[in-house]
Amino acid sequence: MSEATPTYQSLSSIWTRMHNLSHLQSIAGWDQAANMPPKGNEARAAALTEMATLLHRMRTDRQLPEQLARAEQEPLTAMQRANLREMKRQWHASNALPESLVQRRQMASSRCEHAWRTQRPANDWAGFLGNFREVLAIAREEASLLATQTGLRKYDALMDRFEPGMTCTQVDRVFGDLRQWLPGLIQQVTAKQAREHRKEPLLEPLGPFAVSAQRTLCEHVMRLLGFDFEAGRLDVSTHPFCGGVPEDVRMTTRFREDDFLGSLMGTVHETGHGRYEQNLPRDWLGQPVAEARSMALHESQSLSFEMQLGSHPGFVQHLAPMLEQAFGAQPAFAPHNLMRLMTRVKPGFIRVDADEVTYPAHIMLRYEIERPLIEGEIEPEDVPALWDAKMMELLGVDTRGN
Repeated sequence: MSEATPTYQSLSSIWTRMHNLSHLQSIAGWDQAANMPPKGNEARAAALTEMATLLHRMRTDRQLPEQLARAEQEPLTAMQRANLREMKRQWHASNALPESLVQRRQMASSRCEHAWRTQRPANDWAGFLGNFREVLAIAREEASLLATQTGLRKYDALMDRFEPGMTCTQVDRVFGDLRQWLPGLIQQVTAKQAREHRKEPLLEPLGPFAVSAQRTLCEHVMRLLGFDFEAGRLDVSTHPFCGGVPEDVRMTTRFREDDFLGSLMGTVHETGHGRYEQNLPRDWLGQPVAEARSMALHESQSLSFEMQLGSHPGFVQHLAPMLEQAFGAQPAFAPHNLMRLMTRVKPGFIRVDADEVTYPAHIMLRYEIERPLIEGEIEPEDVPALWDAKMMELLGVDTRGN
């Protein structure tokens, strides 16, 4: 980073301090998902709320507008100007939201996600609904405030936080086209693969697959893909994710003894996220310009690892002997059969387990429900019926009562 002028340097120091506090916040969030005992959630939610409040106060400090304006007049490099633009962007977004909303959002989301962990396996939609209503009410309030500030429609204003410049108009155009032909393609591919499997039966791997062996395999594959274990680690959570900071990336997966491919490919996916984070510009760490700006770009890295690299014949050739080492030799691990397993198209309930053909249908389904939820066109009670209808339309999967 080149030498900075006084006001810009002061702003850089403020953002470095916020980065350090965000580091602690992210590790506390990772621990909440991966290690925390269940009875610790209320205390952890309160602690995370305290940190979210502190960071919000720093981003909305009354002295910042004057400092940002002064820094704009200073002789800065192109990279410093880009960093200053991101500082202003964060300041504007934060100032649209009152502190009380930031506090309520953190508490509500922590409580809802924690309860979901037990409600999901219990198929307890009614229990989930109470917490979800509160999360949605806060999200609608946030969308309305951001829309007022930016002049965007409500869902666009929320989306802009994660994908700057993206609009529903653009998404509708892409998904509108995709919706015309994707369901038919899914049917065509599954029918074609069924015919192929009748001619040459697909060999299913024979379990059980010990979790300890699966974990060793996942870590071996992560190293093969270049993940730096001196700057990150792999753990277990209810839903796989990648968090932490570039210097300390925290990845999680989940294991089932009857299916190693789910955890393995989920880990490959998260390794894509982790490698992206570990390769963010180190010279600018602590500054907004070194943060991942586009959620779509981030997800493109994880999906390219999982769907393109992970199902490439060259990767499968490397993987086959690793599977034999982990679980013992069996015919299903032959590269040709393994390749067919990993490219099998099979519509299912779960997005993170989806194949490369059905995966976009899960994204479209969520968008087609979330946007009208945020914009008040439907209510939480409408979700099950809409979910059932769209799962059948897009994937041919019956989710009634599930």
